[in-house]
Formats: sequence, structure tokens, C-alpha cells
Amino acid sequence: MKESLPHMKKPSKPLEEETLSTESIFQGKVVSLQIDKVRLPDGKTATREIIRHPGAVAVLAIKEDRIILVDQYRQPMGRCELEIPAGKLEPGEDPMEAAKRELVEETGYTCGRLELLHSFYTSPGFADEVIHLYVAHDLQEGDAAPDEDEFVELLELTMEEALEAISQGRISDAKTLMAVYAWKLNKLTGEFRV
Repeated sequence: MKESLPHMKKPSKPLEEETLSTESIFQGKVVSLQIDKVRLPDGKTATREIIRHPGAVAVLAIKEDRIILVDQYRQPMGRCELEIPAGKLEPGEDPMEAAKRELVEETGYTCGRLELLHSFYTSPGFADEVIHLYVAHDLQEGDAAPDEDEFVELLELTMEEALEAISQGRISDAKTLMAVYAWKLNKLTGEFRV
């Protein structure tokens, strides 16, 4: 990710915060929580609650002009959500290999080639999670193998159906919104970009 854009001015005084101490609050299977005490640019101190996450991958897969999605119950939302195939990185795992793995596990599809579209932070105000968004090319159908505690239903939507799902709130997570809009831009320009 770029640190600065050439057309943007650097701040007149440094904005960095100095970490004075870190307290680990929780270590879970997916995330950990820590409280950092920081010194602000003006010399005062503050606390920052930080979620640490190993990172994740997501895959935009289009088959015969239909986006491949999974419908999955999301406990934090208290409802089902239509999403592109995605999952967290295992320790030391290459993101491209993880994207291939997640595509097969959740949908059964394999691909001839993956193209990195973009890597982005999900919520930099309190989390360090980075999602690597890939576009899958040359799809081949196969058998899904979801994780033991993962229950998903496979769907394939046209662009119009995906946009309708967005307007109805059935697609509302950032990675899937970004993927649908990248697909729409691809249909207009012939290129995948964000």
C-alpha cells in the first residue's frame, strides 16, 4: 500500500503516535485484542484498543457472466450475508495459495490463474486486518469442501441481481461491495481495477 500520494502535501507536523506500553487482553482463535498506551503528537497520552488479525483473502470469481457468491450466516450481524468466497490466512501462508484454497473449499471451483486486484485494510481505526482481493480466471467446476463449522449455500448472480442484492442489503460487506463494483467497472472498461 502506498504511504503517500504524489499530489498530497505532507502534514506540517508529524502525526505519528509513540507506543508507550501494550497490554494483551484476549487471545482467540481468529483475533487478539490489545490496549496500547500512546503518546500523541502534542505530548499528551491516550489509549488505543487494537484488534490483531492474521489477514484474509477474498476471490472475485465470474462464471458465464455471473458472480459466484456464498450465502452464510454471520453471527455478529445476526443474519445471512451474500459474500464472495473468502477466509483468513493461516500462519505463514501465501495469500495467493490461501485464495485458491478458499475458492475450492467454499465453492468447489478451481481456477487457472489468480490476479491480485488490491490489498486493503478493513477497519484501520481499530484493526490491522488486511484483505487481499483476487480475481479468478479460467474457472473449473468441482466439489466444495467447507470447514467443519462452515455452512454455506452457493449462488451465482447476474450483475443486475448482484446490484439488486446490494440495494436490498443482502450484500453489505466491504470486500463483496468492492468486488461487485470492480466487476461492474470491468464490464465498462474491459479491465479489472479498483
